[in-house]
Amino acid sequence: MGDSPTHRGLVLVVEDEQAIADLVRMYLRRDGFGVQVETNGDRALEAVAALKPVAVVLDIGIAGRNGIEVCQSMRAAGDWTPVLFVTARDDEVDRLLGLEIGADDYITKPFSPRELAARVRTVVRRAMGPRPEGRTLDIGGVRVDVDKRRVWAGGAEVTLTHTEFDLLTHLMRHPGQVLAREQLLSEVWGYAAATGTRTVDVHIAQLRGKLGDDSPIRTIRGVGYSAEAP
Repeated sequence: MGDSPTHRGLVLVVEDEQAIADLVRMYLRRDGFGVQVETNGDRALEAVAALKPVAVVLDIGIAGRNGIEVCQSMRAAGDWTPVLFVTARDDEVDRLLGLEIGADDYITKPFSPRELAARVRTVVRRAMGPRPEGRTLDIGGVRVDVDKRRVWAGGAEVTLTHTEFDLLTHLMRHPGQVLAREQLLSEVWGYAAATGTRTVDVHIAQLRGKLGDDSPIRTIRGVGYSAEAP
């Protein structure tokens, strides 16, 4: 069951708990999004192909093909629509780190529907917003074409999610500067630090996995991260 897209576009919500789906729908509609709800992975993939949503809110624990498999199928098909995972436990995220499945953000149950709606707005704005022109960033073996949103590590092109790209670019625009987790959460995600900084660590781990030995990202223990030549 879905709504017609409004001025912000259509969001696909994949959730098999009706009460949660209804609440998420209500908050997203308040924000000007149309909403399509699906309850299993196969129907979700069909909806992604047919409806071209601006974002997907994807419960990992859905029936049939689970949320991880749905996201992997999307990315394998070259579909980089922003995906926000809904997980039952925060430690579930740890198991996702090595999978490189391409989610843009995640939120754990129980969650505030207002916060989820804010995160959807952010990933959509990041994916669809204006892009800086004519800029190339280089640190060590990593090069970023900001205008075309392309990244190379060790001469090979690397595919990043919208969030991963913006996080890497933000760090590389401040070479050698230590950026606290709270600062990154505010400046890249647009969230208040009170929502927790674990998502920063998750995406840093994903970035490092994709960039390999050429990664310029350094951990500053107890503070945050910086971008420096290896």
